[in-house]
Amino acid sequence: MLEDRMTATSSPTAWPAAYPHGYAVVDVETTGLARDDRIISAAVYRLDGRGEVEDHWYTLVNPERDPGPVWIHGLTSEVLEGAPLFQDIAEEFATRLEGRVLVAHNAVFDWQMIAREYARAKSEAPVRQRLCTIALSKVLELPLPNHKLESLAAHFGVVQQRAHHALDDARVLAEAFRPSLRAAAESGVRLPLHECRPLTEWWEPPAPRLGQQATGGYGGYRPGSWRPSRKRPACPYPNPGRYEEGKRLKQGMRVAFSGDTSVERELLEDRATEAGLHVSTSLSRLTSLLVTNDPESGTSKVVKARQYGTPVVDEAAFGQLLGDVEPASEP
Repeated sequence: MLEDRMTATSSPTAWPAAYPHGYAVVDVETTGLARDDRIISAAVYRLDGRGEVEDHWYTLVNPERDPGPVWIHGLTSEVLEGAPLFQDIAEEFATRLEGRVLVAHNAVFDWQMIAREYARAKSEAPVRQRLCTIALSKVLELPLPNHKLESLAAHFGVVQQRAHHALDDARVLAEAFRPSLRAAAESGVRLPLHECRPLTEWWEPPAPRLGQQATGGYGGYRPGSWRPSRKRPACPYPNPGRYEEGKRLKQGMRVAFSGDTSVERELLEDRATEAGLHVSTSLSRLTSLLVTNDPESGTSKVVKARQYGTPVVDEAAFGQLLGDVEPASEP
């Protein structure tokens, strides 16, 4: 059984030649999940081709705006005031990434945030491939209750000390990635690698300065109630129908979510809304797509999705799809 191999502590005798020769395990904390949000801290653990740690690096980053959900990441405006700007650490960050596969938990999010920061700095991150540990855990058929980092850590006996602290999250992920990589190698599993396409240009509206309260966006949040004063706007696009596997999402598609997600649910819904999708709290015959990390669960949405034949994807796949949403044919 594949699960039995996860207890192996020795390196496999024959390492797949097609496997990458180095990895950069990354975690970034941000002001939120929107396109105009910023990185406020970053950590990188560099690993060799067999997952052994070579070194690690961590930095705070001044986002030049409100820090967002402080109750999650703990980084206040006062803490970030004297931190370097992203353009000041971009070169050092790049040396940690260059020539390696970027590894992250829900990697599409970390990659998009990093790519946008480099685009703002009129540069490109030297990353050509990424690997999502959520996707890898599925390939390995790990018996996880959900796809949160804490569940992956617990499976491998890795102790999490400071959740949502970039350095500790990167450490935890590096320690959990090593046995995952070995199990994949021993089983001859093809790693779920994805191409990274750097942004080449960037434009964004003016953002609130660091220390100022935002009138919208993540600075307006309060613990326990995301954006209490803002109602999510209605989707301006008509529903083009159901999502078809292998094709792009299209603006106006009706998307529902069910079960646990590694990213805060409401922030994930915000990303969908900003991409032009219609976020629905219920599932009907008009629903274009259901996003769930547990398609075998008995939740009402999953049951209805089976009844209606509604397409289902997991969070990692949805994150990939969000990066390339097809514009609506008409508003």
